[in-house]
Amino acid sequence: MGLKISERLLTWCLVAVATLAPATPAAAADYAGPLIDAHSHVPNATAVDAYVAAMNRHNVAKVVLLGVGGVQKDDPAWIAAAARKYPDRVIPGLPLPDPTSAAAAARLEDELGKTQARVVGEVHVRQLARKIDRNPGEPAFVKTLEVAARHKVPVVIHDELDARAASALAAALKAQPGATIILAHGGSASPALMEALLQRHSNLMVDLSGMHFQRTPHLATEEGPLDPAWKALIEKRPDRFLMGIDVWAARLFEPAMLDRLMKWTRRVLGELRPEVAQRVAYTNAATLFGVK
Repeated sequence: MGLKISERLLTWCLVAVATLAPATPAAAADYAGPLIDAHSHVPNATAVDAYVAAMNRHNVAKVVLLGVGGVQKDDPAWIAAAARKYPDRVIPGLPLPDPTSAAAAARLEDELGKTQARVVGEVHVRQLARKIDRNPGEPAFVKTLEVAARHKVPVVIHDELDARAASALAAALKAQPGATIILAHGGSASPALMEALLQRHSNLMVDLSGMHFQRTPHLATEEGPLDPAWKALIEKRPDRFLMGIDVWAARLFEPAMLDRLMKWTRRVLGELRPEVAQRVAYTNAATLFGVK
């Protein structure tokens, strides 16, 4: 009798636990909507062909091609050629190799007057691996921001933030409130630091490029969930983020690797609320770069 009661009690407890416990959430479906890669590069004159082929396989509408901070001297020619060959797919960026030089603003003024560039960059402000550490609050760079603002083109910067670098970036944003700065790679910063900057500076956008499983810090591993702190911030400020893939090295243009990166991108976007995912994947970039 006692055993039967114990068995019944155990059965009841198991049923109760199963009933009260939250159901395991189903895996989110991959984002299937329109997508703009807001930040990538080419390592040579022909790599764009492989990239556009991958765009076709994964329904990526457009790609923003940027220079690699002055490291690749042929970037302007490669980007221009890619835009001529694929005018409906490539949004050309204008490299600015030495953004804090005294001549940078005049050079930018001249180049923007001659090209169809819709964005400036990628401008390397602070990149520790290459021993680059510039101050974006310096007058010379503030002048380049003034030129970009007058031409209504955003400036993509690579700026690996710590407290000092964040303060310098804040000074630049405040000095030129009409200029839009797109901080690449989430600033290699914590979501908390990004939230503080976004709250204070309405002219700051953030791209999530290069935060894939091939680099650190990343938003998610190849198969793991989206970092919860980043997810919370993106969903809190959905109008401030862009999705980029950030291919740069030749090895990343292998078809199998491009497939992995684009599948990862759509999987991570799928973890966001649908309306947020579409803003981050497409709408914000389309608005910023004048895509019709």
